[in-house]
Amino acid sequence: MERVVTADEAGKRADLVVAHLTGFPRSLVAEAVARGSVRVGGTPVKGSYVLSEGELLAFELRERPQLVAEAEAIDLSIVYEDDDLVVLDKPAGMVTHPARGATGGTLVNALLAHVPALPGDALRPGLVHRLDRDTSGLLVVAKNDAALAALGQAIKAHQVKREYLGLVRGIPAHAKGTIDGAIGRDPHNRLRFAIVAGGRPATTHYEVRERLHGAAELLFALETGRTHQIRVHAAALGHPIVNDPVYGKSEPRFTLPGQALHAWRLTFRHPRTKRELEFQSDPPAEYLAAKALLKGETCSR
Repeated sequence: MERVVTADEAGKRADLVVAHLTGFPRSLVAEAVARGSVRVGGTPVKGSYVLSEGELLAFELRERPQLVAEAEAIDLSIVYEDDDLVVLDKPAGMVTHPARGATGGTLVNALLAHVPALPGDALRPGLVHRLDRDTSGLLVVAKNDAALAALGQAIKAHQVKREYLGLVRGIPAHAKGTIDGAIGRDPHNRLRFAIVAGGRPATTHYEVRERLHGAAELLFALETGRTHQIRVHAAALGHPIVNDPVYGKSEPRFTLPGQALHAWRLTFRHPRTKRELEFQSDPPAEYLAAKALLKGETCSR
């Protein structure tokens, strides 16, 4: 598309004008700028270029292809399965569902190869809850609409007990505690979450399970399930999760792909039989190695 810059558009950034004219998100406009597809007078410009009246603005934008979750033959660690649900032990490093930047190799891709007809959202079929990419452990997946609705309601009613094990830096002053803090996007970094005014209510209970040298293993229990909840709350407590690249710091001496956090125990009532089910998953070898290393550290660290 080509357009002569009007008086109303003069003095405005090129990327903002293009976004307004097309209705496309600024991220797509930024991609066009990076390709050199936003030009003024035939010359590629930066998104921040300030337009002048009478200039010839030309741009070519491409819509992103629609994301589709496709079946992939990927091994799954199945803890339990029946006609209504499947409980899985997700490895650290695996994304739960397809998204921009991770369109394949996810847990959902693997699930669709195992159960081709899953209910719910096309990109999150069957998912009742999710785990961060580098968090390992248990999650439950619904195999039909009735199970998805019942388990989703149970999550909202706090009737699904989710317990995590995590290694944190430092030792909390209190052996037990509760962290209440509404969580939303970090206003200073859109890739992070933070405790913010106007965020979604979030509550995490914790208990010191084992004291290490300059660190501790904590048992976390969730009342809510906000994105990065435990990681945000642990950092706010002053004890970030070990090896957390976003809310703490990465430490190359650990073999963990990311934060030392594991979804350890999952308890809920079966959506059809109403029988209480409880599952437990031992932390992976990388987590145990990190814990052993922290046990061996000197107390001065």
